Amino acid sequence: MALSRVSPSSCSAAVLRPLATALSLRRSISTDTTPLTIETSVPFTSHQCEPPSRSVETTPKELLSFFRDMALMRRMEIAADSLYKSKLIRGFCHLYDGQEAVAVGMEAAITKKDCIITAYRDHCTFLGRGGTLLEIFGELMGRQAGCSKGKGGSMHFYKKDANFYGGHGIVGAQIPLGCGLAFAQKYSKDETVTFAMYGDGAANQGQLFEALNIAALWDLPAILVCENNHYGMGTAEWRAAKSPAYYKRGDYAPGLKVDGMDALAVKQACKFAKEHSLKNGPIILEMDTYRYHGHSMSDPGSTYRTRDEISGVRQERDPVERIRKLILTHDLATEKELKDIEKEVRKEVDDAIAQAKESPMPEPSELFTNVYVKGMGVESFGVDRKEVRATLP
Repeated sequence: MALSRVSPSSCSAAVLRPLATALSLRRSISTDTTPLTIETSVPFTSHQCEPPSRSVETTPKELLSFFRDMALMRRMEIAADSLYKSKLIRGFCHLYDGQEAVAVGMEAAITKKDCIITAYRDHCTFLGRGGTLLEIFGELMGRQAGCSKGKGGSMHFYKKDANFYGGHGIVGAQIPLGCGLAFAQKYSKDETVTFAMYGDGAANQGQLFEALNIAALWDLPAILVCENNHYGMGTAEWRAAKSPAYYKRGDYAPGLKVDGMDALAVKQACKFAKEHSLKNGPIILEMDTYRYHGHSMSDPGSTYRTRDEISGVRQERDPVERIRKLILTHDLATEKELKDIEKEVRKEVDDAIAQAKESPMPEPSELFTNVYVKGMGVESFGVDRKEVRATLP
């Protein structure tokens, strides 16, 4: 009798209610913080220390944020390639596509109070530190909206409020500066660390070993991160280094080799390195990674390696695709939802480029600003110091 009083519409509503609930759960999955434990793709290889566990704690929210952030970085760098070929970006331009897991995994393990300093392949590191797409494309195109007011270009990104200290064009020069930042952190006793990043091409620089020596003597919280993409400009690592096991090159300093194409492995390694360096001083992390583009936009990237090698890495180790597979395997989102994220990212990049194009070039007077401490270096003298030739604006 009770069933006879149920109308067809109410019956449909009852049947559809669980489906609606499931859909609403799927829509809000990006905020799900239920713990997940995932094993890294390959084991860590260590030198003078016990390696961290391969089991990494994460959440659906974090995995989806990894996917979005890396998709955004990938799209941004592809767009920069097009802008360079259209001559809207001039000068040097070094792209990071393929290496996104390093920037994303590192940020997941640290805070904005920790410092990062890197070389000239710096766009994605700046984005990870909280920089905006407008600041990035503005700087790449030499506009006032850029993070360095359009005066630094691709190699000189900077964000002091997030402790990102560049962006350096001189090979290896950022490593001693990074150890200097670590010295300031230890002096201030603020329990933070510095990640000084460099490529395998800079790994043979004498200043690296000098800086590491001082950092080890003083137990500075410095983490030296070698982003080993296996080619220093056009030179394969085995042709430039007698010992290409860069994580062992610290000798007395511990080291860890990490799969730099696995964002979760990078996160685990950076968390381990931060804890270690605060207690024991410097450690070296070698990120085994790969760049898809050439060294810079002037390098086609196919004269010293085969196209099959590049496509093989894309198929087997691509960091974005690895996270996509994890998300789909654990049923955290559908293929369509991930495609929608990529569409959103594409629109964000296109909108930022349009805004950056509207931003004006720097004023000629800006040529003299940010060179000296305010009030210093504004007078130009002749041979005789008493003769003032010019006063700069």
